Amino acid sequence: MPVSEVLHVVDGQVAYLTLNRPEALNALTPAQRDRLIQLFGEASADPDVRAVVLTGTGRGFCAGADLRGGAGAGERAAGERVAGDGAGERVAGDVARMIREGAQRLVAAVLDCEKPVIAAVNGTAAGLGAHLALACDLVLAAESARFIEVFVRRGLVPDGGGAYLLPRLVGARRAKELMFFGDALSAPDAERLGLVNRVVPDGELDKTAREWAARLAGGPTRALALTKQLVNASLDSDRGTAFAAEAAAQEINMATADAQEGVASFVERRSPEYRGR
Repeated sequence: MPVSEVLHVVDGQVAYLTLNRPEALNALTPAQRDRLIQLFGEASADPDVRAVVLTGTGRGFCAGADLRGGAGAGERAAGERVAGDGAGERVAGDVARMIREGAQRLVAAVLDCEKPVIAAVNGTAAGLGAHLALACDLVLAAESARFIEVFVRRGLVPDGGGAYLLPRLVGARRAKELMFFGDALSAPDAERLGLVNRVVPDGELDKTAREWAARLAGGPTRALALTKQLVNASLDSDRGTAFAAEAAAQEINMATADAQEGVASFVERRSPEYRGR
């Protein structure tokens, strides 16, 4: 995979990840997907990275998996088992394995990243691309952006955790409507349904994403990581489990330098200076 197909820049303690195949609406090849997984893992572990922004170039945020087998694809979304000469026969278990090691692993990398992740959706987010955006902690969308549960149009079942993510954001009935019909959802409608935090004019998307990322990067990084973990886990927890997790997170966080700085700044009536530690 050419390095330029996923641009990676760290600026002001923010990692900017940009999908860069505009001619294909940033449809993901397996090589790009694996690179994103690697970069999310590195951002999660790097103390000098305190927020992540994910976006795309051109008219598309991400059109989903590359069904056309672009450069470096090496596999097909339909689950064909590809041999060295391009021929192959599907074997039972291949499709499930491909999904687990591919789309699901990518979405998990976003959900499990210990830094807050902002999706700056600059255009079409379809299929896996839509689920990649929904997995992010905050979603900004340009006015021209669209979200499409495109799978039904191809006779496919949603992947990339879509049937897990979407009902938790909009409820089961709305999720079924979007997935059963596969109609394009405009950015304002996505905001109305709660899929998007804010819709901004196209020309202001990058500026707004950078402002939000800078605020997050200046915050108490460990507290944000624990908050993200608590909120994500709460969707699958009973009250007792959620309360126990909250108490444990409080115990961990109170040992951080940022928590001590936050309390001290309140007592001293000054603005806190968080270091991400």
